[in-house]
Amino acid sequence: MKTVILVRHAKSSWEYTVSDRDRPLMERGIRDADKVAQEVQKKALKIDAAYSSPANRALHTAMIFLRALDVPFSKFELSDALYDFSGNEVRSFINSLDNDLETVIIFGHNEAFTHLANVMGYRYIGNVPTSGVVELKFDVGDWGSVEKGTTIRVLSPKEL
Repeated sequence: MKTVILVRHAKSSWEYTVSDRDRPLMERGIRDADKVAQEVQKKALKIDAAYSSPANRALHTAMIFLRALDVPFSKFELSDALYDFSGNEVRSFINSLDNDLETVIIFGHNEAFTHLANVMGYRYIGNVPTSGVVELKFDVGDWGSVEKGTTIRVLSPKEL
């Protein structure tokens, strides 16, 4: 059984003249990410590994979640493949994960995460919002075999 938790980065600021990768989170984004992370923490998931896009907004969101979920930074990695907006690279990344990992959490971007949630899960999601979480479970033992799974949970800050 494999589980992937997709977390879209928190609300970012367009206030600064910086590159897309360097855009920071807004204060609201920080609050929303913390609120959602605290809710995810209640489920007491055992996360084997965490991965993030190198974009500042995704990385900052990851740090908020990892602290709340008590995931050691030794289980965390950045990957350029997760700075993806179509979902193709993220899906390839998931399919290439080490089979010793059962549950992973990935921090990244839309449209990629909405697309993957719809293609890989059974529940239609119109849009994964900022700080949104989609948990998908797959009845396989090999990440390379991950295709269609079960949408276990969809969570957004507006629900909390």
